[in-house]
Amino acid sequence: MEKKIKEYLEKNKKPVSLNRLIKALNLNKKERRKLAGTLNYLEKKGILKIMGDRILRVSQAQLLRGTFSLNPRGFGFVTPETPDYGSQDIFIPPHQTAGAVTGDLVEVLIREKGRQGKPEGRIVRILKKARTSLYGVFLEINYQPYALPMDTLFEEPLPIKLKARKKPKPGQIVEIDRTSLELVRVLGYQDEPGVDLKVVINQHNLPDEFSKEALEEAASMPDEPQPEDLQDRVDYRNWTTVTIDGEKAQDFDDAVSIKKLSNGNFLLGVHIADVSHYVRPGSALDRDAYLRGTSVYFPDLTLPMLPEKLSNNLCSLRPRVPRLTVSVIMEIDRKGNVVKANFHPSVIKTVERLTYTSVFKIFQGDSEEQKRYQHILSDLFTMRELAQILKARRLKQGSLDFDLLEPELVYQEGLLTAVMPSERNEAHCLIEEFMLAANVAVANYLTDLNYPCLYRVHPAPARSDLEKLRNLLVHFGIQLPRASQIKSSDLQKVIESFKGQPEEKFITIQVLRSLKLAVYSEENCGHFGLAQTAYTHFTSPIRRYPDLVIHRLLKRALAGRKPRPLPLAEIALHCSQRERIADEAERSLIEWRILRLLKNKLGEEFSGMITDINRAGLVVELDDYFIDGLIPYSALGDDYFLKKNEKTLRGRKTGATFSLGDKVRVVLVSCNPILKKVEFVLGNQAD
Repeated sequence: MEKKIKEYLEKNKKPVSLNRLIKALNLNKKERRKLAGTLNYLEKKGILKIMGDRILRVSQAQLLRGTFSLNPRGFGFVTPETPDYGSQDIFIPPHQTAGAVTGDLVEVLIREKGRQGKPEGRIVRILKKARTSLYGVFLEINYQPYALPMDTLFEEPLPIKLKARKKPKPGQIVEIDRTSLELVRVLGYQDEPGVDLKVVINQHNLPDEFSKEALEEAASMPDEPQPEDLQDRVDYRNWTTVTIDGEKAQDFDDAVSIKKLSNGNFLLGVHIADVSHYVRPGSALDRDAYLRGTSVYFPDLTLPMLPEKLSNNLCSLRPRVPRLTVSVIMEIDRKGNVVKANFHPSVIKTVERLTYTSVFKIFQGDSEEQKRYQHILSDLFTMRELAQILKARRLKQGSLDFDLLEPELVYQEGLLTAVMPSERNEAHCLIEEFMLAANVAVANYLTDLNYPCLYRVHPAPARSDLEKLRNLLVHFGIQLPRASQIKSSDLQKVIESFKGQPEEKFITIQVLRSLKLAVYSEENCGHFGLAQTAYTHFTSPIRRYPDLVIHRLLKRALAGRKPRPLPLAEIALHCSQRERIADEAERSLIEWRILRLLKNKLGEEFSGMITDINRAGLVVELDDYFIDGLIPYSALGDDYFLKKNEKTLRGRKTGATFSLGDKVRVVLVSCNPILKKVEFVLGNQAD
């Protein structure tokens, strides 16, 4: 029967009805009874697609291979294996993931336009599993062992097999074999120190140990640069150079220096750690760095891209010791234009290791801090002046400037006690502007030479996404041009118009959602968000592999040598995937910890904002916890609510309305940190 179905559908390129298929195949009663099961089997195999009562043969053009990433909310994305599909990931709705977990290589059946107007798909098979284990919470049902999965969408407990002498206790997190469902190990209760880290690291398939060969290579390296390392380098050790980083930073990638020229222009030096001098292509260190793609930063642990001897010592631009760098020296005029840019391998010796907090205090007039750094005060204020000029020019060009706060976990005696918004002050912006300028300069240099480059690209948003944003903003009194005419400068004006308003965060998030993801690519399609025709990542080679690749390309170009053949498309795809997985892992751990904190606050009232209206109810994000949850329709009172439009619900009886962006008071009624599910009911609303 399978063969008959496939042959018939192959001849009929258009969808056929079930009745027509039965007649065409001349099926008897027994065969008809088997038909539904056969069709479902063929659909799961990705051979055909069932659309209501119509069936269509799937061509290879509708199937795509890629790497899957599972969102804690239940949906996921597949990053295409081939770049010709564009930079868009394929959205995978909940219950269409076929049990895939983050990192799996999967085959997807694509629908070009899903419910949100974006590419959408259903996983038809898992081609290669990223890992062999699943994680879950152990429980007993009728004295039989089960596990409630944490990293798939199955909300029903799975029966598992216990090994002799391994008996978990209910509530403990366990690792189970993905195929046999046999217990592998017991990790402990989720509140025990380190358990959540182990789970998140393994869930996201993050390497947490370096290979023996890489560690041996690192150990064989000197503790300091050797005299022969300084040959053919420009010596900037007599320049006043500083690093500005966070208090807890250990890996200092970048240092800056500045001078004012007699013509009134600025001479900005951006000096970046020369990791490529130590990490050679094809070495064990290089293989391990490529595998990781990026460093991963958890609240209490860092998984570095390079062994500590390099990341925190030999490559790190530590204060008052010589370090090898690659420098970008830019002459910049009073309008922020880069008049001239030079690039060369160099050696520096920083005079101070500054922090963002300290520099910000200086800018705010703190006399104690200014006295402490009196010897570099003039340089810091000159840097401030230039950074302001660069930012003004960037915004005038149409660059987007998002200022979304990130959650920062506050601990007391080892216990999480509060969640605070991370501070981003003027000192952060100063370094950001200088790094952006250096990245643009390097990208333009390689592009002008027609030299290979690993670009950081940000494609223009899809018209459908911009039209959706345009319709939403009308609700807030903002009129955008037609989607085909919207520029990044128009979106920046929207963000600026809500600065300091209660809706600022909501509007900023909506603008962000309308944009595509920035990714790495060997093809240059520009950077929409920064309004740049060419952009790359050059300034963080200690923690990002693409930056290391750019250093190698730049040094080769400067030496006048032909480029080595490199699989840049493969590197770009791999590094984009590793970046996304690292971001998801970092967010997952923080969210899990915040939810555990909130679980102790059941019954308490919070303020929040309505950020979505979906089939299940209202999604509300709490103002102070960076977490959202659901108010089910059943909890909205004795009324029947209808969607007035995409943005507003209205009660048929009471006329009560709920709109996107509305501020509401909610009471926390349930919180499941394992399944990452939160539910609210309405609290006492302010008049």
